[in-house]
Amino acid sequence: MALAERAWCVVVPHHPRGARMARQRLVTELRDSLPATLLADAVAVLAELVGNAVLHADPLPGGVIRVAWRLRPGGGDETPVLQVRVTDGGAVEPPRIRTEPVDAVDGRGLGIVAALSDRWGVERDGLGQSVWAEVSAPLQG
Repeated sequence: MALAERAWCVVVPHHPRGARMARQRLVTELRDSLPATLLADAVAVLAELVGNAVLHADPLPGGVIRVAWRLRPGGGDETPVLQVRVTDGGAVEPPRIRTEPVDAVDGRGLGIVAALSDRWGVERDGLGQSVWAEVSAPLQG
């Protein structure tokens, strides 16, 4: 099965409903291209990144967050890679994995992202701050 490179970008409100909108759009766009378990991981990663942007960062101008993904085909025996990226207006402190007590209500978002993704990172530019994560996407047979 040949897989073409695909990319998508949208802005969502800097509000909890923005995470739901981003999740729904990702599922609509990729449900026929990724195995269900991998799509579920990608949705969870995206939800955490958007949720963290809403809770901890300023919005971009217009009160929004930019959400993007890119599906790159692998070459030869390499598996495709899905990168999700969430860009916000930045925060006072850079995103980092926190160690929280077992009974803590929150604080596990980037730990979940790290566990479900192959790698993740943070970039800053003139627009704001982007947090991205890459998830391997084996081809469906």
